[in-house]
Amino acid sequence: MSQECSRRLQMQPEKNAGSLTPCALERCSPIREKLLRKEIPVGVQYKVFADPPGSKIGNGGSTLYALQQLNEVYGKTLCRLRVILIHAGGFSQRLPSASALGKIFTAVPLGDPLYQMLELKLALYVDFPSQMKPGVLVTCADDIELYSTSEDERVKFDKPGFTALGHPSPLSIGTTHGVFVLDSKEKSSNSEMENTSCLRFLHKPSVDKMRDTGAVCKRQSGCFVLSDAEFAYTDSTYYIDFNTAMSLLNLLKELGPLDCEVDAYGDFLQALGPNATIDYTNNTANVTKEESSLVAIRQKIFHHLKGTPLNVILLNNSKFYHIGSTSEYLFHLTEDVMLRTELGLLSSAFSVDMKENSGCCVMHSVLDPSVSVGAGSVVEYSRVGAGASVGVGSIVSSCWIPAGLSVPDSVFMHSLCVNHKQKTRVFVSLGARSEALRFSSDASNCSLWSACLSPVCSDQQSSFSLTLEMLQAALSGSTFTLPRDTKLMSMQEALQCKDLQQMLEFRTGLYEDIKQRKPNN
Repeated sequence: MSQECSRRLQMQPEKNAGSLTPCALERCSPIREKLLRKEIPVGVQYKVFADPPGSKIGNGGSTLYALQQLNEVYGKTLCRLRVILIHAGGFSQRLPSASALGKIFTAVPLGDPLYQMLELKLALYVDFPSQMKPGVLVTCADDIELYSTSEDERVKFDKPGFTALGHPSPLSIGTTHGVFVLDSKEKSSNSEMENTSCLRFLHKPSVDKMRDTGAVCKRQSGCFVLSDAEFAYTDSTYYIDFNTAMSLLNLLKELGPLDCEVDAYGDFLQALGPNATIDYTNNTANVTKEESSLVAIRQKIFHHLKGTPLNVILLNNSKFYHIGSTSEYLFHLTEDVMLRTELGLLSSAFSVDMKENSGCCVMHSVLDPSVSVGAGSVVEYSRVGAGASVGVGSIVSSCWIPAGLSVPDSVFMHSLCVNHKQKTRVFVSLGARSEALRFSSDASNCSLWSACLSPVCSDQQSSFSLTLEMLQAALSGSTFTLPRDTKLMSMQEALQCKDLQQMLEFRTGLYEDIKQRKPNN
């Protein structure tokens, strides 16, 4: 995988064997391994496309370039295909354990072998392709949509233009997501699922904005899962029919090479519907880095898409879960009783671990029976030696913890192999005096992401032990001196020289060990 924001595309052409393009095989061995083990559907084709080198182009830019590459690969055949386009996730700064491989390979405590978000997404969308006309279904890798419909209802993507899923959500959720303004003249049926048209789309609006535009709905008797008297319909996944997808290809030709971030939701969907206005193109409040070309690019998108229909499938009995940050990951995997019940999430999934599990989550890991893991903690893709312990509310990812060591409460620890003079490093969140820190970014962009806090060591256990010593010194306020010639790296630097092959070999070793030692084998 390149360090840019890579994309996975699940295709459903008229073929019987799963396959990857040769370039994708080399870049995406996790998918290759899943196909060999038949852990994902083998009757489809999988394509992996990376963003072009240069400027960050956002998931909207990635969507445009993915469509361009699909068109180059399939040509006229594309008009018969149903595509599920999953954005793998960018740098994942809020969940760094997903940074190296992408959020699409985030662990989910289900299955034997362990599920990742890729398997879960394909399982959740298993009925969609048969209900789709040729076109593209766009989704992200860090959310889960659960819904219920009556036996005679089907979610169908068969209308021209864009068709989005809408979920009833509290107004507070609407301020951080996209919100649909529906036509109040269309009478609600109060069923579990409704098909309606959308007047306009709001991106992360204030509550006042929702009220002023008519996006706030009143709760009525029916199938709603919310107890709130007022709510709004928020976005998740959307479908683009083939003709509109080809129109987006023409848009890319019109825009030329992108040098700014384009949002597949805010910049595409806000241009749709009869009441859409161009005002949003000047609003850069939610932009991480504003480029000089951004407003002009948005205005071109608006004029190109204006008049395109935006249909909404209201899933009145549905829930939307986001797991893109460390806090969300911990909560949903260890504390969220509702999601654990709905999906059947496990406390221990595909692991060899301690006999008793007290409110934690262990995935694809080998733990000595004497190990203790505190409530609310997640341990994934790790080895933990005899007598070691993990505190409360912590994340331990891809680590090898030597015997007897204790991980404190509320910390994040993650090992990442890098191509360096030495082989292994560990990333943790540490505090340090600013004058003693080196940053891998310019002075205007200093953060924990670019802070050089993590030691590079020759092996995984040594790197963990040294980082733990640094962490304990920081927590206690004591002085700690690094061994001579120890190199410190930032997460930003590590991703530029990551060694995915070594990382995946460690996971494969865990896989083989677990398969051999599990009681049912």
